Parts: sequence; structure tokens; C-alpha cells
Amino acid sequence: MRQMSRVALLALVAGLAVPVVSSVAWAEPPAKTPVKTAADLPVYTYRIEGKASEFVQSDKPFREFAAKVKADLESDLAKFDIQDKPTLQGYYGILQQIAMFEGRHDDALAYVERIRALELKEAKRLMTGQSLIAIVEAKKAGLEGDAFKEAYAANLERNISKLPWDVVREEVTAAKGRAEMISRELIVGQLKAGLDPVVEASKGELSSDMARGLVGMRVMMDVMLPLQPAAAGAYSKLLAKNARQMSDHWTQTLVTLTGKEKASPVVVCVWDSGVDVAPFAGVLFANAKETVNGKDDDANGFVDDVNGIAFDLESRPTVDILHSVTELRSGLPLVESHTKGMMDVQANIDSPEASALKKYMSGLKADQVKDFMEDLGLYGNYSHGTHVAGIAAEGNPFARLLACRITFDYKSIPQVTPSEEMSRQTAESYRKSVQYMKDAGVRVVNMSWGGSYKSIEAALEAKGAGKSPEERAELAKKLFAIERDALEGAIKSAPEILFVAAAGNSNNNNAFEQFIPSGLNLPNLITVGAVDKSGKPTGFTTFGENVRLYANGFEVDSFVPGGKRMKFSGTSMAAPNVTNLAAKLFALHPAFKPADVIELLHKGGTPMEGHSELLVVNGRRTVELAATR
Repeated sequence: MRQMSRVALLALVAGLAVPVVSSVAWAEPPAKTPVKTAADLPVYTYRIEGKASEFVQSDKPFREFAAKVKADLESDLAKFDIQDKPTLQGYYGILQQIAMFEGRHDDALAYVERIRALELKEAKRLMTGQSLIAIVEAKKAGLEGDAFKEAYAANLERNISKLPWDVVREEVTAAKGRAEMISRELIVGQLKAGLDPVVEASKGELSSDMARGLVGMRVMMDVMLPLQPAAAGAYSKLLAKNARQMSDHWTQTLVTLTGKEKASPVVVCVWDSGVDVAPFAGVLFANAKETVNGKDDDANGFVDDVNGIAFDLESRPTVDILHSVTELRSGLPLVESHTKGMMDVQANIDSPEASALKKYMSGLKADQVKDFMEDLGLYGNYSHGTHVAGIAAEGNPFARLLACRITFDYKSIPQVTPSEEMSRQTAESYRKSVQYMKDAGVRVVNMSWGGSYKSIEAALEAKGAGKSPEERAELAKKLFAIERDALEGAIKSAPEILFVAAAGNSNNNNAFEQFIPSGLNLPNLITVGAVDKSGKPTGFTTFGENVRLYANGFEVDSFVPGGKRMKFSGTSMAAPNVTNLAAKLFALHPAFKPADVIELLHKGGTPMEGHSELLVVNGRRTVELAATR
């Protein structure tokens, strides 16, 4: 005999009517609201007292703040059908951090399993929660002080050693770099530079994204920071024990043209942060109608555009196609060295630059962090486009590089407040840039950059714009639509040009986050994700339904301004590897259309291990296939 439920039995005893009993016992839960993009989620505001850098270190006020953040996250999860896995991971990650902050260790461990279940990348899935598990194991042993730290390190090393090393190596390397660089002064310095001015401008209010970031900062300070030396030691032992050369499946697929082939020059546009043309003599686009004299000789709207064009921070034409470094606080050689040191630390390279960086960062005071981070950002603007150009032109004497500079803000607080006027000016710069490319006969364009609705919303908050979060959100949507539609329209207007976009380095879905250009779906645009030389997806690469092609984006060697060579990592480096191959195909087969090249890139690609629907481009095979068409 089927037993009656306790709720139904009580209802009958109370003499309630059957329909009421049914509604109590078996009613369907309310349907959740579907969420298609990040902009569909609600925005929240949190009021804090004083400066963020001081509030984060308070006791009762911060606990009440964390409780509000937790309640809003749980409310969203109850009300909304969030299908985007990275977004759900982000929600669960903050709830996990709050559980650790509140001492609910078993709850925190439960979130580890939820996050792992959503993870698409094996390396991240395996490494998720390893530090937390090691902490909980040491706590359950009842240890304190140095004994606790020693047990934590031993647990961490033991647990990770059981994982497949070739899969998790990159994640361990990156974790070691973070553990060696982080400090309380660095965290507080970042808060002073990035959040204190926002709180002041908004009169004590923080948006959801910034509030959640503040929770992460507090958990790092309270829980993780004291354990970082022990963690770095455990990671170092693992790396030393498993030291071996990464297998290289990438180099053997590359194609080098000698210049003796029957081929035609091909104009390649590097739409980026600017290019130092000096290292590229012999492979530069040259506008024969223009000379460097401070005049617009060919009356095309650009002055001195001999090797390309440039737009300033307000998207207005400017002369210099290489970003200036006159605003560096430190000398250029020192910042260049720190940049290389940062990358070497992240790649576990024991170089003089890496040692100098660790020593420098360990001595940084909170008030010095802002200048340090902005110097690195400025150097990034200065060097990024040149590095991309070097990859795009490597091994191709038929390439003719054309620079199209965008100016990106590198300040902790944006220098310019987003507005409709600014977005319309940006939209116009997109149209002018693509028209210039068409007039110059460009065949392939590399776009290792991106923007999103969220980035505009964050800039509005940072500048104290808008009367409320809701007003900011609506304005951000409007401004983003202006820029997105203009970029999409400009690319559509040039069907004869192939555009190659970097997917992004945020380990998320480019469509859900509404990234441009990588999230656009157009017949003459491809979006590229990053693998390492072994063919394994990097931990940072963004993904999405239109990210089917991958290329090496880990420790890629290329030029920086002045002619030196450095190794950078990112989808910014993967995209120009594909641009490079596309340019060679266009040089060897001038009659090819973008659709022909896209088809060949897919046919010639090697299916990624474990993800047969994703393809790692293979230059040698693709060029061979092209020759048989």
C-alpha cells in the first residue's frame, strides 16, 4: 500500500479540501526566467562605509555585507535559468568563498563539486578546489600554526601528484606564479587604485561585480594569503619532480615561405594597439601617395599615413601608429624587464628578470601598486601590436603589414567617461578603419582585442556616471549596441576581407558575455582560441559556439618595439598565428576568397584530443590541400 505523505495526511486531518492539499504537496515550482546573455541578469547595489580598502578589513560590517551578497546570489539561482556554465561557476565560486569566510567548510567543499561538474576544461576541472581540499584536510586534523601550514602543503602536493601531470602542468605553473607574487600590500594597493575612487564617486555604493570581487579579496587576505608561501613550496616541488620538456606538436606544422615561390604580395592589417615599423623593413605596406610632412597629402582624412593609421583614446585620427610611453613612471628598460619577469614567473622560467620581479613586488607598498600596474598596462599598449605583427608576418616575405592603431585605456580608473558621443565616435572609427583597409587592398585583418557590455558598465561605475545601477545598465546596453552594430556593419561591408578575432582570455563564453568582435557571427570572420604547443587548450582561453579553430597561444616568441624579442601568451598570440597562415594562402593563391580560406583552415585542421569538434590549425596540411584545389 502506498503511504500518504505527511503533508497530505495533516491536511486531511485538518479538513482541508483536496485541491488545496494538492497545491501544497505536489505543486510545480515556479518557472525560472531564462537568461540568454549577461545583460539579462539583475544588477544589485551594496552600500559600504568609508574606503573599500579599509572596509574589506572590517569585521561585523563586512560580515553583514557578505551575507547580503550571498542572499542575492541565492535569489538569482532560485529565480533564473542560467544555462551559461562559466556564469554558474562564478556564482558558486563566490558562494564557496563566503562559506570559507564564515567557517562552513563542508558547504565550501560541496560547491567544489558543483563547479567541477560545470567545467569543460579537464585541467581546470581537476585542479578546482585542490587548495581548499588541502585546507579542510589540515583543519579536520586539528592542526594549528606552522603544523597546519606544513600539513596543508603536504596535502596539496600529495593530492595534485595523483593527477595526470601533462594535463595539469600549466595550471600548477600559473598557481605557483600567483602564490609567489601575492601580498597583503599588493591586494590593498589594488583596492586603493581600483575601488576606493569608485566608492568615493558613487557616494558609498558598489555594483554586483565589484562587490563580489571585494568578497574574493577578503577571502584571499584571511584564508589564502597566510598559506601562499607553503603553496608555492608545494607547487615548486611538483614542478621539479615532473620537470620535462613539453611535447611540441605545433612547430612541425608551420610553413615558411622563402620568397622564391610563385606568389603575390598580400596586405595584412594588424588592427591593434599600434606597431613599431622598424623591425619589419621589407614587409611593410607603403602608401605611395603620402609622405611624412605633417600634411594629408592624398586627402584621405589621415595625416602621414605612410604605413597605416591611428586613432586616439577618444577615437579621433592621430598621427603616431605606435603608442607613446612618455607617461611611464619608471624607465622603459625597467618596465620591459618587469613585463618579461611577470611572464617568466607565470611560465616557471627561472630567469634574472623573474627573480628581480619577485624581489621588487615583495617590497612594494600599497601606495606604489597603482603606478606599477599602470606602467605594466602602458607597456602592454606599447608592445602588444608589435608582438602581434611579428607573429602575423613570420616566415612570409610576401606579407605587407598595415598598422591600424586603437588606443586602449591603461589607467586604474578610466580617463574618459563613456557617453553616446564617445560611442558614436568609436563607431565612426570602425567604419573609417575598414574603409581604409578596403582602399589599401587588405586581404586579412587580425583583431586581438575586444570589448563588451560589461566593460562599458564597469567604466560608467568607475566614473560615477548614472543615478542608479539600473540607469547605468541601460546606458551601457545602448552604448554597446551602437559600437557592436557599427563594427558588425563595417565587417559586413568588406566581404572580400577575412577578419580574424582572438577569442579572449577570460575562460568564459564569448556569446553569453557579448564580446566583440569575437562573439560576432559573420561569413568573413573567424574566432580563434588558444592551445599550447602540445595541442592542449590553455586554461585562459575563452570559448563559444563560434570558436572552433585553435592555434598556439602559449609562450609565443615575437618582436617588441625596438627590435627585441619576448614571449607573450594569450589568444592575442593565437589569432595572428591563424592570420599568418591565411596570409600565406592568399599570397600563394591570390584568387582565393575568404570562404575558400576558411574552408581550408577547417579541412586542414587537426581534431583536438578529447574535443573532436574543435580543430587546431595545421599550416603544412592546409597549404598542401590548397595546392590541390
